[in-house]
Amino acid sequence: QSYNAQAAVDVESMLIVENHITQQSNDKLELAPAVESLCSLPDRLGSVDNLLADTGYFSQNNVEQCKGKDIVPYIAAEREQHNAAPEERFTEPEPLLGLADPVTEMKHRLKTIGGKAIYAKRKSTVEPVFGIIKAALGFRQFFLRGLKLVAGEWDLVCIAYNLKRMYALS
Repeated sequence: QSYNAQAAVDVESMLIVENHITQQSNDKLELAPAVESLCSLPDRLGSVDNLLADTGYFSQNNVEQCKGKDIVPYIAAEREQHNAAPEERFTEPEPLLGLADPVTEMKHRLKTIGGKAIYAKRKSTVEPVFGIIKAALGFRQFFLRGLKLVAGEWDLVCIAYNLKRMYALS
């Protein structure tokens, strides 16, 4: 009876643009279905350019899948230390020499000042959504049982969040 709720959130609007439920405890396997779902959205909604995800989603396969869909991945490969020294935060890394595999490219991108700025948006995008769902909407547990019913319940929670957000945006 373990359910793992997933949500992809647009950085600009903070609207949930993809959601699903899984019984996998590991998030690594959840990036592929999210990317597939995002890429199947109608063109009029825009396209996915960048994907920001924490270390729980990091794998070589996930990075390569993003690259194969023309999505620039910003997936943390390891936990970063808090309060890095200013010279670390404001210094560009040495450029990559020669061809590099997608994981090496992404790790290098995350060390750049621009990459750090883009990745930092993850904390202020998806984390508040889950906080609002828990605190403001009061949703802390699933009340139904069975994957299909729980998926429907999660859809309703995400719709409720999006309606609340769209009202705030108007």
